[in-house]
Amino acid sequence: MGGIGKTALALEAAHQAVSKGCFLGGTLFVDLRGYDDNPVTADQAVLALLDALGVRGPNLPLTPARQYDAYRRLLAERRDRMLLILDNASDPAQFLPLLPGTDHHRVVITSRDRPDALPVRLIDLEALAPAESVALITRALHDADERDDRPAREPDALSELAALCCHLPLALQIAAAMLRRRRHRGIGSLVTEIKEAEDPTAAFDRSNLGTDQYGRSLALRPVLDASYRRLPADQARMLRLLALAPAPEIGTDAVAALTDLDAHSALDLLEELAATHLVTAVPGVGGPGSVPRWRLHDLVCAYGAGVVAGEPGLVEEGAAARGRVLEFYWRWADAADDWLRWLPDGPGPELFAGRGEALAWLDGERAGLVAAVQWAQEERYAGAAVGLAMCLGVYLEWRRYFDDWVAVARAACEAARRGEDPEAEGVALLSLGSALQNAGQLEEAIGAHTRARDLYQAAGNRHREGVAWAYLGIGLARGGQVEEAIGAHTRARDLYQAAGDRQGEGVAWDNLGVALRDAGRAGEAIDAHNRARDLLQAVGDRHREGLSWNSLGSTLRKAGRVEEAIEAYSKGLKICREFEDWYGAGQIVGNLALAHQAAHRPAEARAAWLQSADAFTQAGATEEAAEARARAQETQTAEAQDQP
Repeated sequence: MGGIGKTALALEAAHQAVSKGCFLGGTLFVDLRGYDDNPVTADQAVLALLDALGVRGPNLPLTPARQYDAYRRLLAERRDRMLLILDNASDPAQFLPLLPGTDHHRVVITSRDRPDALPVRLIDLEALAPAESVALITRALHDADERDDRPAREPDALSELAALCCHLPLALQIAAAMLRRRRHRGIGSLVTEIKEAEDPTAAFDRSNLGTDQYGRSLALRPVLDASYRRLPADQARMLRLLALAPAPEIGTDAVAALTDLDAHSALDLLEELAATHLVTAVPGVGGPGSVPRWRLHDLVCAYGAGVVAGEPGLVEEGAAARGRVLEFYWRWADAADDWLRWLPDGPGPELFAGRGEALAWLDGERAGLVAAVQWAQEERYAGAAVGLAMCLGVYLEWRRYFDDWVAVARAACEAARRGEDPEAEGVALLSLGSALQNAGQLEEAIGAHTRARDLYQAAGNRHREGVAWAYLGIGLARGGQVEEAIGAHTRARDLYQAAGDRQGEGVAWDNLGVALRDAGRAGEAIDAHNRARDLLQAVGDRHREGLSWNSLGSTLRKAGRVEEAIEAYSKGLKICREFEDWYGAGQIVGNLALAHQAAHRPAEARAAWLQSADAFTQAGATEEAAEARARAQETQTAEAQDQP
């Protein structure tokens, strides 16, 4: 893309090659200015090349055809190899007539566009690595003043500045020049200035910094303007709508919804933009040959959003696009959520081939889904954003993205409250309470579930009230209020029974069993877990059945019935593995390790702890995995000490 450092790299490589004696015949350089308003034509360039070769005045042929003949003849006659750099080409017509016509010489062409139709070697340039970006700014400051110690004094601010420049060499050069100009101010002041700017691209162009060592203006926005102006209308529309996507990376189907195109047409335009290096293809989860995802460079994204904001007609076009992608996300997230909740005895939900495919889609689009829910702050999108939020709770809990879950649920609560929709607010409060509970914020979680219960009681919705009591009971139990938790779970069970919800009743029995176990009433707890397991088996909720086996195992272990506990854990573990619920599997194998320890089988316990660590690692639960590995080491140490 523009500003990536193509010219600088080509010239540096040329200088190094010449210094090593690679091009004794000399070098030729032409700036074709392909992205200016008046690009240099091949006919104009050949005159400059002939002049550099000493052909001028009366020796210059009169017609372009003869000029090209003279140019190629001179190159063919030159015995020593030459290097020709044709810089900044926007169209093959600018450089094709200038190629030497012999493989004796070498040619380097720089361009923002990929000439895929030509048999030339293509070298794509990407942004710098973070460490390289920091080094570039540091070196630029030290070259100007070796006493400039700001990089050493403000390493964090320097890294943040490099990130704000998106590691784009031109932006980094501009930032370095701005720091040299404000040599009595810290790096942090520039970081703040860029972050507070409505358009980050404009922040890099506030001062006239002059030109770089190649005579080019140190200004970012003209580079982006030139690339945008050259795009055909359909590609320009695609680019500015991509800038409004909820996350930097987005799937092809979501782009199709955003742009109101079919997937094939959207893919064609995306590939055209990728050829101009304005978007980047990210390999799809299916490996080679799969449909890629797409990423817009952050500074290009900021530029595109600024273009939309600057014209009323484009603002409405953008608002409609955001509405379309939000509806798309809602529909697909709803189908994915159905798969996560699916019971095998029912028909398979739409859109996805199975639970694994649904999870893969959610994983790929997670950043966009979570960001899109935040649009609920705008009245125009509130309804769809709340609906989307309610489809994400199970997934975010499954993957244990608790911070995302809290953010999504809060946005839904606020939108439902603004819309004076008590039913939606109650659902959102239940989700928020569960998210807070999993995030360890028990007091606030209990408050959210209590408000949800009160809303449903006032509305006379007994079934939903039962759900709220169930969630409230879990929070009370985790907070050590065991007797209150028993009362809440009993109330939830009764309301589920009255509503004929056997699945909910099964879950309530299991939660009640946990609370009874914590109260020291193991016999009643075992009965409750058995009732839960039987109900969940009857309705075909196999995943929750697996969790109920785990609950039963823990109660049996506490009651001293270790062998029965091991059998129960084994059954629950098998089910969790079937569902690829690796966090649940990690918990169960950890419980199994405790059972083996209680049975004085340290080798089996250590093996179970290591299996628990592996499962937690697959779930991304690094702290739990580390703890399980530590327990395995402790078990091994204790076993060694017990040896005679």
